Amino acid sequence: MIVPVILSGGAGSRLWPLSRELYPKQFLPLLGEHSMLQQTVLRLGGLQDLAPPLVVCNEEHRFMVAEQLRQVGSPPSAIVLEPAGRNTAPAIALAALQAQTAGEDPILLVLPADHLIGDEQALRAAIELAAAEAAGGHLVTFGIAPTAPETGYGYIRAGASPGGEAALPVERFVEKPDLETARRYLADGGYYWNSGMFVFRASRFLAELECCAAPIFQVVQAAFAARTMDGDFVRPEPQSFERSPAESVDYAVMEKAADVRVVPLAAEWNDVGSWSALWEVGEADAAGNVASGDVMVEDSSGCYLHASGRLVAAVGVRDHVVVDSGDAVLVVPKDRVQDVKRLVGRLKAAGREEARLHPRVYRPWGDYEGIDTGERYQVKRITVKPGASLSLQMHHHRAEHWVVVRGTARVTRGEDEFLLSENESTFIPLGVTHRLHNPGTIPLEIIEVQSGAYLGEDDIVRFEDVYGR
Repeated sequence: MIVPVILSGGAGSRLWPLSRELYPKQFLPLLGEHSMLQQTVLRLGGLQDLAPPLVVCNEEHRFMVAEQLRQVGSPPSAIVLEPAGRNTAPAIALAALQAQTAGEDPILLVLPADHLIGDEQALRAAIELAAAEAAGGHLVTFGIAPTAPETGYGYIRAGASPGGEAALPVERFVEKPDLETARRYLADGGYYWNSGMFVFRASRFLAELECCAAPIFQVVQAAFAARTMDGDFVRPEPQSFERSPAESVDYAVMEKAADVRVVPLAAEWNDVGSWSALWEVGEADAAGNVASGDVMVEDSSGCYLHASGRLVAAVGVRDHVVVDSGDAVLVVPKDRVQDVKRLVGRLKAAGREEARLHPRVYRPWGDYEGIDTGERYQVKRITVKPGASLSLQMHHHRAEHWVVVRGTARVTRGEDEFLLSENESTFIPLGVTHRLHNPGTIPLEIIEVQSGAYLGEDDIVRFEDVYGR
């Protein structure tokens, strides 16, 4: 059996302002109608003996993972919640331990949640070959056939296969090269981009981790042994896990282990690490512009332009990225897009919420979107999924007005409970317990106007919550 292990812990800060700490790029539909997480799962359709996916993510993303997989009809076998980010080696160790809890020793197919792959048939063929190698005891990675002297990727140097097999022995892993070295790699041949995708038996990976990186193995094993369960959510013990060294699986295991194989893959792969990467894979017009949303250009070329709900217009712009997220606008030359991460670091240091929060904030019951804000007031559009409820709660510092735009709301306000239909409204005074529930079969949409001395999201006292928050 093959267990897909989806690593969904990244922050995607180079794709700010669309990608935020609490809503990173793997949950965004950057190309097509599905998010990158959903595409990662959907492209595995057709593989034989495939188990439900096992996802490793952080606590704050757990409901988004569950909801997005539900939307594409692929519920996970488990969602393992990392207590802290410790890079890919500890994350995969958690997944391997979880995969063995059913008493089996499956083959793990480890995939980042934020890659784009054009030729899905070629990927599935490569996975089947890699799974056969893993069944024979090998650790397997995928090497992307390079199309350019890329300096942003690590490389894998493959040896010759004496038997002519498609899976090749790995001679060494190579760090990101400078341009001259990358050009030499392409000229020499035998070098592949390191994809960060792997296949191996759970037991083989854990044995190699114990041998090559014992401190990681020991603390992760202890954290998993003391785990708690909450439905599909698996919570390793935080204090043990946080003692783990933060190391990539390449450094901790793959570069040190024996019998490592690489399966070459020519499949239009892209890890979408920057805005220029999105420009490369997007559908360009005659002038080389890639546009998303309500965009109008005049005498501009080689640009990536993204609009979120309002018009973005560009005149005389060359080789730039312009992204409007509703609450922020990014303008950067395409050859400086890697510096966006530095900008996000400055936003975090300044305590700016734009580094963490997206204009649309997702919750297990639905989402809300900021429309307007000012001194002592803010306006939100709230959407509640059919059958879902917000917690029974109270605020110390704000009152709320609710207007139903679409659907039917069941409102609890103090001791009263009543229904509101479209175009009806109610007022929730400061300090009064209240709850919003959608009893209908269509999404409930309301406009909420908050007023008060303090409007922060931490001004919530919860009394009951079906989501355990």
